[in-house]
Amino acid sequence: MTGSVAGPKATRQGMTFLWLLAAAIGCVVVMAAAGQPMTRLAAGIAGLTFVFLILGLRILAFVTRQAEQRRQAYLVTLVGQDATPCYMTDQMGQILFQNESAVARFNAGPRDTLIGTLSQQFASPAAVLFRLQNRAAHAGAGREDVVTRRGHTRLSVHRVAEERFLWRLEEFQDRTGNSRGAEGLSLPMLTANKAGVVLFSNEAMRRLLGGRPKRLDRIFTSPVLHSGEEVEVSSADGPVRAVLAEIEGAAERREIYLLPVASGQTNANALADFEQVPVPLAKFSPGGALTLANAAARGLLNLTQDQSEMFHAMFEGLGRPVADWLDDIASERCPSRSEVLRARMVDGEVFLQVTLRRFVEQGRPGVLAVLQDATALKTLEAQFAQSQKMQAIGQLAGGIAHDFNNLLTAISGHCDLLLLRHDREDPEYADLVQIHQNTNRAASLVGQLLAFSRKQTLKPELLDVQDVLSDLTHLLNRLVGERVQLRLTHAAALGAIRADKRQLEQVLMNLVVNARDAMQEGGTIRIETEALSLPEPLHRDRATVPAGDYALIRVCDTGTGIPIDRLQKIFEPFFTTKKLGEGTGLGLSTAYGIVKQSGGFIFVDSVLGEGSVFSVYFPLHDGSGEGDEPAVPARKVVLKQGQGVVLLVEDEAPVRTFASRALRLRGYTVVEAESAEEALKVLEDPNLTVDVFVTDVVMPGMDGPSWVKKALEDRPNVRVIFVSGYAEESLSETQARIPNSVFLPKPFSLNDLTETVQGQLH
Repeated sequence: MTGSVAGPKATRQGMTFLWLLAAAIGCVVVMAAAGQPMTRLAAGIAGLTFVFLILGLRILAFVTRQAEQRRQAYLVTLVGQDATPCYMTDQMGQILFQNESAVARFNAGPRDTLIGTLSQQFASPAAVLFRLQNRAAHAGAGREDVVTRRGHTRLSVHRVAEERFLWRLEEFQDRTGNSRGAEGLSLPMLTANKAGVVLFSNEAMRRLLGGRPKRLDRIFTSPVLHSGEEVEVSSADGPVRAVLAEIEGAAERREIYLLPVASGQTNANALADFEQVPVPLAKFSPGGALTLANAAARGLLNLTQDQSEMFHAMFEGLGRPVADWLDDIASERCPSRSEVLRARMVDGEVFLQVTLRRFVEQGRPGVLAVLQDATALKTLEAQFAQSQKMQAIGQLAGGIAHDFNNLLTAISGHCDLLLLRHDREDPEYADLVQIHQNTNRAASLVGQLLAFSRKQTLKPELLDVQDVLSDLTHLLNRLVGERVQLRLTHAAALGAIRADKRQLEQVLMNLVVNARDAMQEGGTIRIETEALSLPEPLHRDRATVPAGDYALIRVCDTGTGIPIDRLQKIFEPFFTTKKLGEGTGLGLSTAYGIVKQSGGFIFVDSVLGEGSVFSVYFPLHDGSGEGDEPAVPARKVVLKQGQGVVLLVEDEAPVRTFASRALRLRGYTVVEAESAEEALKVLEDPNLTVDVFVTDVVMPGMDGPSWVKKALEDRPNVRVIFVSGYAEESLSETQARIPNSVFLPKPFSLNDLTETVQGQLH
């Protein structure tokens, strides 16, 4: 184990000691030779000062040696028996300490430098060590991987004290994909870092260049290198042309392979080198015919060795004629660029990044394609785009639904007020009923938008799927008509699910109507239920169904089926294959939104000409937990003349006008406010007694829950009714913290409003 040595700092201290000692001796001589007492006194004081300085330096040197010895003892304890070579160096790189593994591996002397010790292990050790030491001096530590003859070494350095650095050298075996290793490859190959420093070169490269290269700019005449491009190499025998292929190596390293095309190289050697390149390469004529593909490309494209294909038969998705792209590259009209294309001849969805380069072979121009698997990237891009699209449509649907609900509340409410003043015999009564019915239809359409965006208000309860289907059978038979047969097959002991009964019925009706419309000539619709247990998660259609017990509902038809290219869009809103005016395109998207909001999953399988199967998974519910008891039908409130004071807060003037008139007609005293701030100002009157707050949730300025919380501090017994065109889900967490509060969704009718107010008061 090597101990410490005198470094530059110790040398400087030694020289300072000698100068001070000489000065002290000089003072003694002056004091002995001087005749004047004052001169002798001054020389004596100066001599004593130098003596004290010398003593101080000796004490400082002793303390420094003690600290260095403690540091070395600590290092011996820490890394002395480490199997990885470890060194401690000073700022100049001189080795002050090395463990037994370092001595056995590199056999460095006590005054050697770390640069000299590693000079035979990899290229340019001075640059690498200087860079890492600077990083450690500023950040405390640094790490970098370098390629060596034996594989690669991970250098890590830590600053352990001022001008002291601890190094570890972890060596790993060769990680190249070639079974013979890079040295055994007949193809010239090198590895460089991002700065262009060559870290490793194999025997073929060293033979081509006539020695070990140090930098890329000394090998290639062009400062910018592109994979698949023909470059000029400064070889030992003069410039030669070669095709460069580059792949990303470990730790941000560049692995570069060369395919020399010098006249002295035989065609057999050139073909062998082209075949061995680990980068998928294919050569095409300017017309698009495949002339040659190496082993990596054939495996990626599912080609045989002698198979010849046209470019357009192998790839799709370019968006413009293939011949134009190839001709632009071959004639050098435009620079090379990459395109992500789908491989036609490979099973499944496989996408490749194709980069085209121009080359000249035996005087004839051609196009070299460098291929890279981009399937994972394309899949991730598609998932992200789909997620963004669905999220944007959901936000748009939710916003539109909120505004429409305000409008529909005003229309429906004022229609209710008009109906109160007309008897059935009045000529206008039928017109008002038509307006009311169409308003309800519009509200149903808005509900479908909310269902898709998963922002509708659900009232879940424990349900038996068989009971729901039995109650719905009569209606479903009427929906499918006479030419279509409906068959139900129930599983025994299916179990209970927790869902909104009305919304579950909506899902089943939408799926049955969709199946009916797919069978214009008639057929059979089968509704099957099954108790399914998944021991492992089910992965399909970019979704994961967790392991567990499920109630599975299948809706099967014998219709025309769905093309593969439309399966991914089938649940998108407004997507329909029907003719204009025959459908809104919201049926399946509504079913999708309801199932997802209820915690379930929905998938579709289809074969053209044979039919489709929609599978709906609902998790089984054991009935444990709060709120899991079957819902009890709400008791009908008998309307009677109301008594009490209602503070109505609504920013939409038409809605506020309707609600105020409706409540006054029932006998309530109504105080109106168009904002939360105005409501709080009204409540400042201590003589005003309020029984119920009726407030919108979303308003400009302070929202409903915020002002209600503030108002309840002084009036804790007031009941609260929140109204909103958004779903209750957005309010439920806040509402749970506000006592005596209920939620009334828009659009609401005159009776809905008055019943809710009466229910809160009585």
